[in-house]
Amino acid sequence: LQTRMQSLQPDPKAQYRSVYEALKRIVLTEGFWRPLRGINVTMLGAGPAHAMYFACYEKMKKSLSDTLQHGGNSHLANGIAGSVATLLHDAVMNPAEAVVKQRMQMFNSPYKSVLACIRTVQRTEGFGAFYRSYTTQLTMNVPFQAIHFITYEFMQEQINPHREYNPRSHIVSGAIAGAVAAAATTPLDVCKTLLNTQENMALSSVNISGHLSGMVNAFKTVYQLGGVAGYFRGVQARVIYQMPSTAIAWSVYEFFKYFLTKHKLEKRT
Repeated sequence: LQTRMQSLQPDPKAQYRSVYEALKRIVLTEGFWRPLRGINVTMLGAGPAHAMYFACYEKMKKSLSDTLQHGGNSHLANGIAGSVATLLHDAVMNPAEAVVKQRMQMFNSPYKSVLACIRTVQRTEGFGAFYRSYTTQLTMNVPFQAIHFITYEFMQEQINPHREYNPRSHIVSGAIAGAVAAAATTPLDVCKTLLNTQENMALSSVNISGHLSGMVNAFKTVYQLGGVAGYFRGVQARVIYQMPSTAIAWSVYEFFKYFLTKHKLEKRT
């Protein structure tokens, strides 16, 4: 839904006024499973990507907090640790989620399967196409994750100051952190979507031939096509998507962190 709603010059049949209308029309006209198209490639990359992501975050957060705050909770350490963890996470997820999944989710996508999409992009645009938006992804995700982690840790300080395992606090903190970070970085996400999908109708309408590349060019093109409002296309869908996503990610992570730590302590005693 987010990919479709961020389209700057959508097909008349793919113009939606709200998230609910978009979901309803896609299911009715394109089938029940259409909104989940391309999710398999995301699932394949998500495991190793998130393992590196949280492992790097925990290690760096502890090291930096010891240095900056003498073992206390440092918001600067949280932000830096989240930003560095993003470098590893996006190296795995950028080709899978940002290129293959988004192309398969566009209206009238020509790709029949994930493998067909990968082969076609490789053949017609080269290997570099899978990382064309990597720097843009980082430009978006580094501030997103910095805001995300700082907000999560701040919320934990407010509602779970003793940092005990408390599923409700992890879910609430995760959801709020995801919503704040998602809303703040929507303009960057709109530019990333344009770079990933390379919308022919949108690019030709502003006399751009070939492939659009670079964040600066993407920002200019979005403004030409939609003005300031264009930077916030799909903000509702983005926030709705990120809230449960970050809530689930944190609650699962905190559970396994608690379970493994408890198991380790029991073994020692």
